[in-house]
Amino acid sequence: MSHVTNKAAIVTGASRGIGRAISLELAQQGAHVCVTARSQNAIDELAQEINASGGRAIAMAGDVAKFEDVSRVVEACKDEFGSIDILVNNAGLIDPISRLADSDVDAWGLAIDVNLKGVYYALRLAIPHMQAQGDGTIINMSSGAANSQLEGWSHYCASKAAAKKLTECAHKEYADAGVKVIGLSPGTVATDMMMKIKASGVNPVSQLDWSTHIPPEWVAKGVLYLCGPSGAQYAGTDFSLKTNEERAAVGLPLISA
Repeated sequence: MSHVTNKAAIVTGASRGIGRAISLELAQQGAHVCVTARSQNAIDELAQEINASGGRAIAMAGDVAKFEDVSRVVEACKDEFGSIDILVNNAGLIDPISRLADSDVDAWGLAIDVNLKGVYYALRLAIPHMQAQGDGTIINMSSGAANSQLEGWSHYCASKAAAKKLTECAHKEYADAGVKVIGLSPGTVATDMMMKIKASGVNPVSQLDWSTHIPPEWVAKGVLYLCGPSGAQYAGTDFSLKTNEERAAVGLPLISA
C-alpha cells in the first residue's frame, strides 16, 4: 500500500498542468482527492476521470483569492472524506509579465492575492483540522523566483518569496503538532504557464529551450515523495527538483552532465 492510501487530499489549481498531474498521481496511489480550480467544467472532467478509473474524487470550483471559496473547499473535503491529510497549494499566476512601472495595478494585485493570500487562506483553514488530527502534510508550490530578481516578474518573485516565508513560519508554529509544511521548487515545467513565459520574451527564463523543461508528472512524483516519511526532513524548507541528489531521492531521471 502507498503511504497516501485512503488519505484525503486537497489540490488547488487542479484544472491543468502541475495541479492536474498531482491530482491524478495522488488518486492513482490511493488518496481521496478534492480537486479545486476556477473552472468547474475542467475539474468536473478531472474528478470523473479519477472516479472512472477506480479512484475517489470530488470537484469544488473556487477562487483561492477568496477566503470564502477556500473555506467551502476545505469543509467539503472534510465532510466528504472525514479528514484533511494533505494540502497542495499549487494555484498560481504568472501574469502580468511586465516591468514594474508598466504593470497593471489590478493584475499585479491579483497575482499577490492568488500566489500569497491564497496560500495563507488554505493554511489558515486546513491547519486547525490537521492540528486536531495530530498529523498532516502541506506542500506549497515554490519557485526559484522566491530567491531571484527577474525582469518582468516583480509580482511573481515577491509573492513566491513571501509564500516561502509562510512555509517557514507555519513549520515553526505547527511542527510540534504533527503538521509538516514543505515547499517544493520544481524548476521550469512544460505547462501553459511556461508557454506564456516563453511568448513574453522577457528575461532569461523565456529563452530556455523547451526541451529543458520537466513534465508536470515529475512534479507530481515529487509531491508523492514529500507526502511520505522522507518528506519530514525537508519540513520548513524548499525541496528542489533541480539537483541530481533530490531527483534521485524521488526516483526521477538525472540531469545529464
